[in-house]
Parts: sequence; structure tokens; C-alpha cells
Amino acid sequence: MRIATGWTSPERWPAGMLPVAAGLAAFSTYLCMYAFRKPFSAGSYDGMTWLGIDYKVWLVMAQVLGYALSKLWGIRLVPELQTAHRARHILVLIGLSWIALLGFATLPPVAGIVCLFLNGIPLGMVWGLVFGFIEGRRATELMGAILASSFIFASGVVKGVGKAMLLAGVSQHWMPFLTGLVFIPPLLFSLHVISRMPPPDDADIAARAPRGQMDRAARKAFVRRFLPALVPVITLYVLLTVLRDFRENFDTEIFRELGLGSSATVFGEVDTPIGIGVLTMTALLCLVRDNMRALMLNHALIGGGLVCAGLATMAFVEHMLTPMAWMTFVGLGLYLAYVPLNCMYFERVMASFRVVGTASFVMYLADASGYLGSVAMLLIKQFGGLHLNWTEFFIRAVLLCSMAGIVLISLAAHWFRRHGRQNAHVPAPALFMMESTRV
Repeated sequence: MRIATGWTSPERWPAGMLPVAAGLAAFSTYLCMYAFRKPFSAGSYDGMTWLGIDYKVWLVMAQVLGYALSKLWGIRLVPELQTAHRARHILVLIGLSWIALLGFATLPPVAGIVCLFLNGIPLGMVWGLVFGFIEGRRATELMGAILASSFIFASGVVKGVGKAMLLAGVSQHWMPFLTGLVFIPPLLFSLHVISRMPPPDDADIAARAPRGQMDRAARKAFVRRFLPALVPVITLYVLLTVLRDFRENFDTEIFRELGLGSSATVFGEVDTPIGIGVLTMTALLCLVRDNMRALMLNHALIGGGLVCAGLATMAFVEHMLTPMAWMTFVGLGLYLAYVPLNCMYFERVMASFRVVGTASFVMYLADASGYLGSVAMLLIKQFGGLHLNWTEFFIRAVLLCSMAGIVLISLAAHWFRRHGRQNAHVPAPALFMMESTRV
């Protein structure tokens, strides 16, 4: 995978091209990972049940549970992995998930539920490894925005490929495995490119603090220091993860209930403008050099996304928006809130307070909580006596999340603003020394 020379080597790129090219390589890597995680949700598995529960609900719960366990393990493993082996780890993890999809294709349906659980376990650690290539740099917002937009584009792309296979006659159980096969060549190429990223230079370190491994003591010190802000932020992240995961797993059913279920392109038609909008607004944050100011703008962007999702949903309920427009605006709002929390937000926390370590740690702390919340949400939907279809459940969940989320992000913004002011008089090198001593 490592080639000494050639146009794929970042050392040979013009300096101004490096952030965009690295962001695109990270984007492509994570998009390809989605081809091993999400295609199964393009199927509806109509008429299939087990123990009286819809078969697709079992599949979603199994994979999300495996993914959540992976995030729990990732809290410790990802911050401690050697950076030189990231690309190799990513390839091994995705390969293991693909083997599980082969089991899903060939084993009986009940065993397929176990295979989806095994499929989710390795994939949960891929995000932190990919983000490790780009964090701690002056252009991290730009690269992170490009990477995080893969959440939006990837879901539509891989489910579009999966839906096209289904329409061509491929079985619902073989479709996920074959979709993964399509994305292996771009995955290998993307990993080759991103694995050649040079480490952060001196200017990056001065602007964003050094990045590296975090041992157990450093992780505990981080949580103790930022706990009053982490509680509302992680609570909000759980709500957003539940909604985002629900939308991705069951948008096939929602589109069908809205009368849009017969097209393989509907996913891309909705997700493409969302991706462009979110990418543009989040990438602009890289223009803000002051870390605390950028952190406060992250809070504003998250709050604005929550307002957008809530207002769009109320407008749809009042028949002021078409189903297509509603799915677009609600997706835009949710991702405007979700994407900053998944990378740029914690990157700026680390930089603002000169924390030595990796932002991947706190992301995995939030992610583990979020995906466990997704499992809980599905259990509530299935067994909580809520006799709602997928669309009605999604509407109520969006409205609840929007109202609660605005309160939560306001609390976090107040804490960071107050403590940021307390540290404002301390020069950056002194803060760096304080953090190095503390952890």
C-alpha cells in the first residue's frame, strides 16, 4: 500500500492542495466503510419475522448493538493504537465485517441476525482511526467537514447501489455482500493515499496542541475536568445519534409511507443537497483561527440545526412542506447539529484548552452512549406500546430532540464560555504546560 513516489503521495502535492486532498481521501475511506455497514437497510424483508418481531428490526438492533460495543472498546483501544498501523487496522476491521456479510448471505435467516451483530463489532472503530489521520491541524475543520459529510452522502450512495441490485433481482441477503465487493477497489486506493499523510507540523502543533496517545490516567483527567460540559453534550449527542441512526436504518420505510418508495435515486436526491449544505457551513469554521470563538460558533451551528429540524417538522405536520422537502430540511437540520459534534466540536475543545491527546477519545465516549441509545429507542418503539408507524414516530422524536437539544447545547456553551474566559489571560504555551503536567 506504500509507494515511495507518485502523484498519490502527499509529499509531492502543493501545500494548498493537501487539506482538500487529504479530506477527500478520508471521505472516500469512510464512505467505502459504509458499503459494509448500511446496504442491508435498503431491503425491507417484508413478511419476515422472528419471535413475533419484524426481521429488519432484529437486524438493525443486532448491528447497532455490535456497533455500540465496538464504540465502548474504542474508548480505550483507539486512543492507544499506534499511529503507524492505522491503515492496516482499518483494512483488517472492514475485512472482518465483510466476512460477516458473507455469513449473512449464506446462513439461515436467524443466524443472519448474529452475523449482523458480528458485522457491527469491527466497524465501530473505523471512524476514530480515520479521524486520527487529520486531527490536530490548522485545516482540521476543512478536512473534518469533508470527512463528516460522508455520513450524509455515503448512506444515500450505498443504499442506492443496494436498491439498484435489488431491482436487478439480487436477493436481499446477498445484496450487502456484493455491495461491499463494489467498494473494495476505491477503499484500497483511499487507504493508500491517506496513509501517506505527513504528521502535523510545528505550526499545527502551536495552533491546536500536540496530538498522540492517551493512557488511562489522561482519559480520567480529561473527564474530571470537563464533566459539567460533557454531560449535556453527550446527552444531546445520544439524542442526535438515535435520530440519525433511525433515519438511516428506516428511511426506506419512511419514504415508502410518504409515497416515495419506488425509486432507487430518492436517497441521493435528498442527501446530496443536505451534504453540500452541511459541508459548506461546517468547512467555513476553518477560517476562524481563534479556538474559543470557533468553539462558540460550533454551539451556534448546532443550535441552528436543531431549530431547522424542529421548524421543518412543524411545517410538515401543518402541510406547509411536501414530504420530499421535509425529509431534506429535517435531514439538513439534524446533520448540522450532528456533524460538528462528531469531530470539529471536540477538536476545538482540545485546542481551546490545550489538551494533549486525541479528540477520538471523547468522540468514542459520546458514540458509545449514542449507539446504546439507538438500541434503547428501538426497544421502546417495539415494546413500549407506541402504536405509531415509522413516520409518526420519527416526527415525534425530532420535535422532542429539537426542544431538549436547544436547552442542552445552551448549557454546554455557557460552561465553556465561562471557563474559557478564566483561561483567557494565560498564554497558550503556559496552558500547554499546565495540561501536560495535569495529564
